[in-house]
Parts: sequence; C-alpha cells; structure tokens
Amino acid sequence: MASDDIKSLSPVELRRLIREGKYTDNTSGLAPGYTQANLVILPKDLAYDFLLFTQRNPKPCPVLEVSDVGSKKLTEMATDVDIARDFPKYRIYKKGVLTDEVTDVDDVWRDDLVSFIIGCSFSFESEMIAAGIEVRNITEGVNVPMYDTNIPLKSAGQFHGNMVVSMRPIPEDQVIEAVKVTNSMPKVHGAPIQIGNPEHIGITALAHPDYGDAVTIKDGEVPVFWPCGVTPQNVIMQTKPDFVITHSPGHMLVTDVKNTALKYL
Repeated sequence: MASDDIKSLSPVELRRLIREGKYTDNTSGLAPGYTQANLVILPKDLAYDFLLFTQRNPKPCPVLEVSDVGSKKLTEMATDVDIARDFPKYRIYKKGVLTDEVTDVDDVWRDDLVSFIIGCSFSFESEMIAAGIEVRNITEGVNVPMYDTNIPLKSAGQFHGNMVVSMRPIPEDQVIEAVKVTNSMPKVHGAPIQIGNPEHIGITALAHPDYGDAVTIKDGEVPVFWPCGVTPQNVIMQTKPDFVITHSPGHMLVTDVKNTALKYL
C-alpha cells in the first residue's frame, strides 16, 4: 500500500492492517488527529509498583488506560483492538535484556499480564502542524530522535532510572508557540522538559540518537526536548524485571480517541 494511502486510513483500519502483519513501520504522521500510545506489559505482581512509578513520573509516563489482568482488550482508548498484535513492533525484555523484537506477542502472552497504555508525543505532532510548526521527522519520513538523559526519575518499588526525551528542531520564533501547543496536552507529555541546551540534560551527540533516527537541524532552529514514553524501557534495562513487553520505539498503537479530547485533562 502506498504511503499516502496508509496515512488516509482510519485508526481501526490501520490497526487491522498492522494486525495482519501488512504494516510494521513507525507510526509518526499516521491517522492525523488521533491519539497514539506507548506500551508496557508486565506481570500482575509488578503492576502496582509500576502504576505507582507512573503516578510519580507523569510527564514521561502519562497513563491513558490500564487493561484488566490477562486481557488483550481496551475499554477507553479503542475498540476492535488486540494489544498483542496491534502495535507494528514489540520488544521483549528478560531480566532487563532486550531478547527479541517481533510484530506480535501472541505466542508469549500470559494470563497474568497487565498492559499499560501510555501517552505518546506523536499525538501532539498534528496539533503542532495545525499551528504552522513543521515537524521534521514527519517531513523527512523518519522516526523521531530519542535520547537517554541524566534527568533522574522518582523511584517506586524496584523501578528507577533516568528520563528519555524526544527531540524536534523548532525555529526560534516558533518555540513559544510549540510550548503553548504541547503544554495544553499533558496526557501526551505536555510542555518541553528542556529547550536549546542538550548538554544540560546529558545529551552530547544530537546526530546519534539512542532510539529512532537523526533529523536535520537547520540554521535558526533550536533543539526542543519533550519527555518520552520510551522512558519505561530505560527503566526496565536498569531494574531488570524477569519479563516485560514494550512497543518498539516509534511503533505505536493508534487509538480511536481524538487528540483534542485530551487537551487540559
């Protein structure tokens, strides 16, 4: 299917295409106007501590929905959804080590698993574009660049670590507007965490992101950094739980909820 055809699909059409294994790429720029989401799946005995961790760190880990134990369904963010197959790519971690990247997790699903659906900055990209702000990763057709930082998170139970951020270059005269647009959407990370000084948060090589792809930064543009839903993957690698499933960075669940429904909530 052509790129333009994929971009015109509704969320449910896109999820079905992904479920059939016919689309496995990143989801930036797809289903404009609809909320996209990150994923963390872990055993029930870790779910309370992880929920507490997300509550203590709401900017990088804004929870949109939590599944019932063992369920692959959602009740709030999407219908006709299969959590085990509707993300284009998943990562499987064992004792903090990435052991596999797959396009569905049916074969490793367990009845004790709880799924956390977490807000994603892809959701505010269409709002930025509507405000006249270019989103470079969409323009260049690549995944958003994401970086590990030195920003410490608040611990909960065994979960601890540092924040991951996503970066978008913004023209100097549009930075304030970008802050306003994203600040109105706290359920998908909200306002930037840092503007224009990557070294201050431990980033020394913008051309070499830890996740995703590098993008062009033009003269007169400022690198702007937002809290990122890949943060739990950094935390998982630090805390080394026995078994966790996440999405692959940039490969999100496209939900049925409009971005506008999340503003100021």
